[in-house]
Amino acid sequence: MDLLLAAVGWIGAALLLIGYALVSSSRMSGDGPAYQLINLAGSVGLMLNSAYSSAWPSAGLNLVWAAIGVVALVKLARVGVAK
Repeated sequence: MDLLLAAVGWIGAALLLIGYALVSSSRMSGDGPAYQLINLAGSVGLMLNSAYSSAWPSAGLNLVWAAIGVVALVKLARVGVAK
């Protein structure tokens, strides 16, 4: 279980870094669904790893980060439906 959750954490960290790099290099829009999905998946991975490791400040931060991603995706879905 330790190895699995370590891998989940590393994948989560990689996803957040990839998303940031893509937006920073103008290869991806920061307000699009792809970026929000990458951030959501990354934050969930880090949140699970942090909670398993009892790193509660990091787990809390990533919980909020994931919630922001969910809200952004819901807003994007509503705008898409309205079009």
